[in-house]
Amino acid sequence: MLRQVLFQIHWFLGVTAGLVLAVMGLTGAMMSFEDEIMGALTARAYEQPAGSVTPLSPDHLIARIAEQRHGDRIQRLIIGAEPTLPYQVRIQGEKGREDRLVDPGTGELLGHRPGAPFFETVRRVHRFLALPGNGNGWGRQITGVAALSLIFFALSGLYLRWPRRPLDWRNWLVLDLSRTGRNLYRTLHAVIGGWIFILYLVSALTGLWWSYSWYQDGVRYMLTGERPEAERAAPAGGGKPRPPVSIDAAWTTLQRTIGQDYAAVTVTPPAPGKPVRFAVLPRGARHDRMTDVYDIDQKTATVKKRDLYADRPIGKVVVTSMLPIHKGSFFGLPGRIIILLSSLTMPLFTVTGLLLYLGRRRRKSETRRVMAETATPDAAIADGRLLVAYASQTGTAERIARRTAAAFAAEPALLKPLSAVTDADLRRAERALFIIASYGEGEPPDAARAFARRMRTRPASMPDYAVLALGDREYPDFCAFGHRFDQWAHGGGGRRLFDVVEMDGDDVDAQRQWQQQITSLGADADTPDWAPAPFFPWRLVERRPLNPGGPGALAFHIGLAPLDGETPIWRAGDIAEVSPRHDPGRVSAWLQAAGHDGEVRVGDRSLSAHLADNLLPDPDAARNQAAGDIVAALRPLPHREYSIASLPDDGRLELLVRQTARPDGGLGLGYGSGWLTAIAAIQATIRIRIRANPNFHAPDDAASLILIGNGTGLAGLRAHLRDRARRGLRGDWLMFGERSPDHDAFHDAELQAWLRTGVLDRLDRAWSRAADQVRYVQDLIPPQAELLRRRVDAGAAILVCGSLEGMAAGVDKALRDALGDDRIEALIEAGRYRRDIY
Repeated sequence: MLRQVLFQIHWFLGVTAGLVLAVMGLTGAMMSFEDEIMGALTARAYEQPAGSVTPLSPDHLIARIAEQRHGDRIQRLIIGAEPTLPYQVRIQGEKGREDRLVDPGTGELLGHRPGAPFFETVRRVHRFLALPGNGNGWGRQITGVAALSLIFFALSGLYLRWPRRPLDWRNWLVLDLSRTGRNLYRTLHAVIGGWIFILYLVSALTGLWWSYSWYQDGVRYMLTGERPEAERAAPAGGGKPRPPVSIDAAWTTLQRTIGQDYAAVTVTPPAPGKPVRFAVLPRGARHDRMTDVYDIDQKTATVKKRDLYADRPIGKVVVTSMLPIHKGSFFGLPGRIIILLSSLTMPLFTVTGLLLYLGRRRRKSETRRVMAETATPDAAIADGRLLVAYASQTGTAERIARRTAAAFAAEPALLKPLSAVTDADLRRAERALFIIASYGEGEPPDAARAFARRMRTRPASMPDYAVLALGDREYPDFCAFGHRFDQWAHGGGGRRLFDVVEMDGDDVDAQRQWQQQITSLGADADTPDWAPAPFFPWRLVERRPLNPGGPGALAFHIGLAPLDGETPIWRAGDIAEVSPRHDPGRVSAWLQAAGHDGEVRVGDRSLSAHLADNLLPDPDAARNQAAGDIVAALRPLPHREYSIASLPDDGRLELLVRQTARPDGGLGLGYGSGWLTAIAAIQATIRIRIRANPNFHAPDDAASLILIGNGTGLAGLRAHLRDRARRGLRGDWLMFGERSPDHDAFHDAELQAWLRTGVLDRLDRAWSRAADQVRYVQDLIPPQAELLRRRVDAGAAILVCGSLEGMAAGVDKALRDALGDDRIEALIEAGRYRRDIY
């Protein structure tokens, strides 16, 4: 809770006080070498030849200045050690304070110090934002609040980025510029902030000296024990001149005491009867507050008080040197340079903080996030003590893993595919979140199979962890690989942060449960809902049987047109998710069995319409329920996934769908295949959403493709061939298996055309119900093992699409026999062996 509160306040102040601090930082940097710049300009404009000037005594100089500024008060005179350069005088008049140069030989008032108006404007911006009223206006209050915010930024930033191993210097000092985007901004913000943490505290704590009198009084009392100066609040006498007082005798005594070993002497004309005060700046002083102060009696010209800088207690040194500490000159030239650089970095924190803030806002408002995120490369989102790993077959686990990692905005997470997780990653992590998909009969995703073999032994080290297991309840081994992983991690000494969360498809309740659990671990509570993109309406425009009269179940070519006329964007290998509906006859039978009237209105729809989109409950249990209660308890029909057989350039979505039996074992067709091939009428509206499937995208650098599939798996392979043909690429190889050559040669005319044009340079087909020779698609591989090896060596990629049962395992074994396990694993790691298996 503390971390969350600090984080929220940190970014809120960052987007408000951050701009003010950026301005203060830039203006402060501009004033770092103000004295040197104006000194050089003064020498260039007013320096006179050596020996040509005989300086007047202080009394004569003050008298000459008074003649020129009759009625104004001379507050101080700065006598430099170089007589060739002008002295400086501060005059208090009716219009305020004014600093002027004065000729030491004649006492003539010269102009302002060159550059003084510019630096005065910069100073007003730095201290008051140049707002009306200066120190008495709102500007001083705003910059004071900004200085207080800087203290909070430094302390809360240190807390928020405190590493798990604070004694490891790399956690504090190493700046990883290889990161990009949000991670680079966070790295710059956190690491550089750590570098200059102390400098910003010094700048803020000293800057408050001029913002609040209570702060100045408190610091003064804490360091010196002195009470607030009573005269500070009293009127300063305005511009009324004091009666003339002779200073020359005291000046002679001072010169006799210190000789010529000074850089400058500040003379303060006293009231009658008071001693003359001289502040002597020695040669080579680090800053202009390293002065020795002498009080000399006017009449006797004796030293009444000597306050040497070297003899002052440290508290008084700090109090009298607040400005040099603020500017860094207290620590000499290196300190000034360091403060200059730290001031220049202030806009960096404003910019990176604002970018991080906008990034968070942008993530909250994303509406097309699913495809964008699953298309993101596997680069680490951030490098921290929280590990987020995923094992994904179709991209869902990867999408959720990316959202999980991004939810930990205040604790950078290392995001990796499970196949890339090393023992060092597990040892380094304090906590780990695993999003693990299973497919088929509880099998690991392709890319995680090598890691699954590692699970035969216990992990070297396992942090505290949690598992989100993804699967399909229609398979008996639901989420089996996720549960096996959980048992392996627990057996290796890992402590479960919470029990395994099981998720079937796009189960919104499971997603929300996962979000709630990780929020308790420190994830952002305001991250957007992770539900996938909504379904959109398409129009069914074609339904053509591909194998009429064949020995197997009917397969259809399905064509759909976007209802609004605008075709969405997808890639070859992506998936269409179809939201099915029940056969009206099945709904009518349920209503009759449950004893309900389907025309009863619930909300703006009839009970029949509600039932058509949802899993039908037990009719006996629903017999005595009200229609509204039945609808409230309904769960939506699970969507069905199909490999897309076309490209956006085709202007429509094409699928290959085989009729299958009902998942519950009842009579009739399955939800998806029944809806698309028999129930929905031509021109009916079909609700579909398109999901990116990066694990079946062809590698961009593949020299050619070796395409292997069976049945309606030709759909995904066809999209790849269409993409290759559109781009003018040639030389692919298709191995395809089906039942009968007389009935099941799906899209044969198109395949033969690709053979003629060279898109395909080899087409091999296997028929499991052929009269002359019974073969399956995996049987095509052994005789061509040598050709397969040559093509892979030449840079070909292997893409497999089709049924899980029989084909997938058989093809994988044949490929391993031909290429070897090590070669297959290397192809998987390189993304050159990819499968779309269902």
